[in-house]
Amino acid sequence: MDETLEEIGAYLELSQGEAIESWHVRHGELTATVSRTSIDSVARFLRDDPRCQFVCFIDACGVDYPEREKRFDVVYHLLSPKQNIRIRLKVETDDASPVPSLTGVYPGAEWFEREAYDLYGVLFSGHPDLRRILTDYGFDGHPLRKDFPLTGFVEVRYDDEAKRVVYEPVRLAQEFRSFDFLSPWEGDAPVLPGDEKAQENQ
Repeated sequence: MDETLEEIGAYLELSQGEAIESWHVRHGELTATVSRTSIDSVARFLRDDPRCQFVCFIDACGVDYPEREKRFDVVYHLLSPKQNIRIRLKVETDDASPVPSLTGVYPGAEWFEREAYDLYGVLFSGHPDLRRILTDYGFDGHPLRKDFPLTGFVEVRYDDEAKRVVYEPVRLAQEFRSFDFLSPWEGDAPVLPGDEKAQENQ
């Protein structure tokens, strides 16, 4: 399997040139880092090339690395049913540089890209319907960014008594508590019923 993945990686680099920034095979998985502006052409090549045939779009997601200048990775997973292998494509971007949408190549990417936009703020150029998909329309911010605050925001819910949607400050379900995480074997030795008799006889 690794030999096949190595061959596909080398073939992809040879065919797409500078569009492929790097690639590697680790733990039986092929990962290629693709130039942001070339992701749509690379995906089209992987779908249409008879040697690749990655015709099945699995998913797309975002990853946040706030310490990097290009803080986001957009990660696509594709499957080639004919060869029974997968490839992972990574694209680095920031919150101002749009990534070309893959909806023209894989229509199934539409909602995944909307989710990455909603939760991370990643922009996709050429997307037919780029709007929030999980948070409310008036929601401010992107909740999966690592710098997103946990308090100070409002939550929305339907109030059955008022028969309307209401906004309320976010409340934590329980107050902060300091837990003792010692296991039973590390804490005080418990006295089991009957042990006190054994100690008296010694």
